Amino acid sequence: MKRAKKRNGEPRFERKLPDARRRALIEATIECLKRYGHDGLSIRRISAQAKVSIGLINHHFPTKDALVAEAYRYFNSELVGGLRQAVAAAAGSPREQLRAFFRASFSPPNLDSDVLAVWVVFWGMYRHSKDIQRVQSETYHGYVDLVRGMLADLERESGELRFNLRLAAIGLTALIDGLWLEWCLDPDNFEPGEAVELCDAWVERLEGRAELA
Repeated sequence: MKRAKKRNGEPRFERKLPDARRRALIEATIECLKRYGHDGLSIRRISAQAKVSIGLINHHFPTKDALVAEAYRYFNSELVGGLRQAVAAAAGSPREQLRAFFRASFSPPNLDSDVLAVWVVFWGMYRHSKDIQRVQSETYHGYVDLVRGMLADLERESGELRFNLRLAAIGLTALIDGLWLEWCLDPDNFEPGEAVELCDAWVERLEGRAELA
């Protein structure tokens, strides 16, 4: 939709369909979190970034926390969606699908300081925001279920694993998250490919075929 102009040449707020409005607000919230962090996040800045009125934001989201929680849900679903696509595109065995998952986990857009900046805000809000806690519970379980499903496929192919499947999924998730955070904080510490190798070695140990170095 073309943008209307004020008499002085400045753009008016854009009119968007309801779904497009929500999407614009969520994407604007993420962009503002990248630029300003939580302390600099305001409804006015989100309004300007999304090119919608403050009243329209209040119409869709009763509180700023509710808007940030929806941004959290969207941000997480986009990242996990990319991982799912990488797994679906991997031909061959469950082991090869796991490798594709590891490679996608340590590739752009995941390896980005702006991505870390947004996660830090979400984590910082967790203790005090019921909205964030609710979305975190939903999204975390969805991510762990994805990992658990891939390990279950591996188990069916290679035989019984040495560890409880649920705990194995939690452990592998923690390993990936820890390596990702370590790399984001200090990219010179190791190469993304080395993180993939560590995850591969962990799974091989899970199968009882190799020792972690």
